[in-house]
Amino acid sequence: MKILHIISSGGMYGAEAVILNMSRTLNQSSHSSVLGVFSNSANPNLQLHEVAIAQGIDSHLISCAGQIDRTVPASIRELIARTNADIVHAHGYKADIYSYFALRQSAVPLISTCHTWYDNDLAVSLYGMADRFVLRSYAAVVAVSEEVSQRLLKAGVRKDRVHIVRNGIDLRPFDNASPLLRSVSSQDQPPIVGLVGRLATEKGVDIFLRAAARVLVELPSTKFVVVGEGPDREQLELLIDELQIRRNVSMLGRRDDMSSVYASFDIMVSASRREGLPIAILEGMASSLPIIATAVGAVPTVVLDGRTGVLIPAENVETLASEIIKLLPNQARRQNLGSAAKKLVEEEFSAQRMTADYLRIYEQAIATKRQTAATPSSSSAVPQGKTK
Repeated sequence: MKILHIISSGGMYGAEAVILNMSRTLNQSSHSSVLGVFSNSANPNLQLHEVAIAQGIDSHLISCAGQIDRTVPASIRELIARTNADIVHAHGYKADIYSYFALRQSAVPLISTCHTWYDNDLAVSLYGMADRFVLRSYAAVVAVSEEVSQRLLKAGVRKDRVHIVRNGIDLRPFDNASPLLRSVSSQDQPPIVGLVGRLATEKGVDIFLRAAARVLVELPSTKFVVVGEGPDREQLELLIDELQIRRNVSMLGRRDDMSSVYASFDIMVSASRREGLPIAILEGMASSLPIIATAVGAVPTVVLDGRTGVLIPAENVETLASEIIKLLPNQARRQNLGSAAKKLVEEEFSAQRMTADYLRIYEQAIATKRQTAATPSSSSAVPQGKTK
């Protein structure tokens, strides 16, 4: 079976990690994965395409000029024919909508993964509404959390087409990684508290920074690290200066050595206002880190309060600061939480388990399409692509 993943990517974030993890796993099996990445004329970002090529994953660019490009559906159909894909798996509203128009009359099954919708402004909210409307016609729609699943059902997606698949990661890079953010020569290392995520409102980086200012009153040697890029970078830099914590905060931007970054942290924080199931949390847990996270989306299904981490309410600076202050000096508790976190991820959140879940959905979608094509009302459907 050959799967074509289609995405309009804004950088290396959760959806991109899911695609790469799944593609590597599929390509090591009897199946295969190929990528179609939008090359947008406005705000182009080809990082995913470049990383995929570097990892030996077949990837193709889909040219898209402006907000509406009527040539894109034909480009998607041409790519499907050229790659002989059996399944098209779209990620994100832009890929969902264009793939829908490309394949409305095709027997090639359409699958989508909905990571979450943030509804930060009117335009994004309208895109989300259009996305959920076209998803009614998809063969299967995967939600990464129960919250996303409920939004799909409320939007009219049939219950038998909605599936929940928990994200999974490749665990190997996080074993015995070197803590490169720490000085090798220094014996007395200041503790490091890290946050990994897109610099956008939904990720709550501002909450993290305000909590950092309060922690520094009690534990002034603590270092705070933020890893990621995004539209709020300038505002967050101004907030750091406003809080007068510049000496203790590092904004590292995008990093390609994430296993070593995680290995440098003493605590990892997820301060998100809204979430699905963040890949960064799974990677932190695979690195044996204790996690302090807001109880949003599917986060409480993996950060089990008091067992694999600490859960706190969203947008609560005081509670976040208090939990960091309590956990930092308690090395034994940090180690216990981190060990339990790693064990849970190894048992339940591997890329192999995630890919197996998706393969079952792909097979079901192909079988359903074949049954539909065999009925008289569907006799004019475009033939199914060749199965590998």
